[in-house]
Amino acid sequence: MRLKRIPTMQEMQLKRHLRHLKILILSYIWIMEPSKKVIFIKDWILNYVNSMPKKAKSLVIGISGGIDSSVSSTLSAMTGLRTIVLSMPIKQNGSQHDLSLRHQEWLKKNYKNVEGHTVELDSLFKTFENTLKDFSSEHGMANSRARLRMSTLYQVAAANNGIVVGTGNKVEDFGVGFYTKYGDGGVDISPIADCNKTEVWELGRELKILDDIINAAPTDGLWDDGRTDEGQLGLSYKEIEEAMENENSKNRDKYIQIRKSNLHKMDPIPICKIPN
Repeated sequence: MRLKRIPTMQEMQLKRHLRHLKILILSYIWIMEPSKKVIFIKDWILNYVNSMPKKAKSLVIGISGGIDSSVSSTLSAMTGLRTIVLSMPIKQNGSQHDLSLRHQEWLKKNYKNVEGHTVELDSLFKTFENTLKDFSSEHGMANSRARLRMSTLYQVAAANNGIVVGTGNKVEDFGVGFYTKYGDGGVDISPIADCNKTEVWELGRELKILDDIINAAPTDGLWDDGRTDEGQLGLSYKEIEEAMENENSKNRDKYIQIRKSNLHKMDPIPICKIPN
């Protein structure tokens, strides 16, 4: 039987110190003004890349025309690193794709280190659907759109010595698990994952993101009918944020219900531990 090593007093003190430091940092981020938060996140991205053993040469990010990807891509562009943004329509709602293209042009106009590409994935997705027609699932196919986009981002990153930048926010990534496992959840870094949705909107206004993007109803872009995030969740983002913080919230039970149904995405993958 293997005996566990007892931590030394110094190790225990260091662990407590690091935990306290983490709390202080997170608290600082929470109370930070949007203008300072923009600089903090931009610097964090840059510092991460500079700390890599094999430094990445580019940042690769998918843009949908939504506020999360618009903010994440703009923060990436602000680093001065080569930033590659991809619009990847799959049976896309016309207005959503239009916002994606407009943001792409806005980025290229404001940041000379940005290059934009539109990768049409319709035909590839149709082939995928036809190949798996005997295993039909509307929900499965919706998530497959996100997974196909993820594979596209990693191919582009591989071809450009880059890393894939995530676009998930705190509510979706750690609150209700509103993302596709191995889809938009498959990334290398998550610069806005400690920001609630309302904070992301604040960052968007600070960054002067297009008003039409800031005012657009959030949607994951995975459904032909253009359904919204809040319509799928049954709660507004503000209601979810309030329920996350307030145990006595009238929406707490609904929030917990949604969270529990998606814990399989947020929890570590279960591993079968073989006894010694």
